[in-house]
Amino acid sequence: MSKRHYELSVRGWSASLALPAVALIVTAGLADSSSVRAGTNEQPASQAANVQIPADKQTSLGLYVTSREAYEKWKASPDKVTVLDVRTPEEFLFIGHAEMAWNIPLAAQSYRWDADKKQFPMTPLPDFVARVQKIAKPGDTLLVTCRSGGRSAMAVNALAKAGFKNVYNITDGFEGDAVKNPDSVFDGQRLVNGWKNSGLPWTYHIDPDRLVLPAER
Repeated sequence: MSKRHYELSVRGWSASLALPAVALIVTAGLADSSSVRAGTNEQPASQAANVQIPADKQTSLGLYVTSREAYEKWKASPDKVTVLDVRTPEEFLFIGHAEMAWNIPLAAQSYRWDADKKQFPMTPLPDFVARVQKIAKPGDTLLVTCRSGGRSAMAVNALAKAGFKNVYNITDGFEGDAVKNPDSVFDGQRLVNGWKNSGLPWTYHIDPDRLVLPAER
């Protein structure tokens, strides 16, 4: 079966390794980002009912886009719209990233195993907002992404508290959500939506000027 078939047939939201579990909510519009096309009459995620968005992807500002919508929004006004990737530098480098994205990590990956949570926890970076303020003003339009929409929601909320008003959560993130089908050879793989699975431009190339990292400790 093709990847397209699984994008249409699978509607599960996966639990994150290093973040709180994602609510399992069926959302045909979000799970299949390939159905969002420029020029269609389909409502953008920012206009959809919040009940369709898992709780940990919702934000205080209530502004949402899919990866496809984010790309179209940036392409229409690249000088006024900033794509902000809040994943770790390791993810940004080794998994890839949107070509136009800035990398400003929200949290750092720890390397001490938490046996109770069965994960390597992430540690929030207290200077996150200050680093965003180096490249953006409160009135700027920011499109925020992470792996699959959880950390980016946290980042949006932090920026909202600092006075930012036009900050959108890219709800399917860069990698997208995982296939939830035990009968599939793709079970557990992130092939359901996401920037990387939506035919959008991405790269492994690093522009160090677009990384705003915390000071070394």
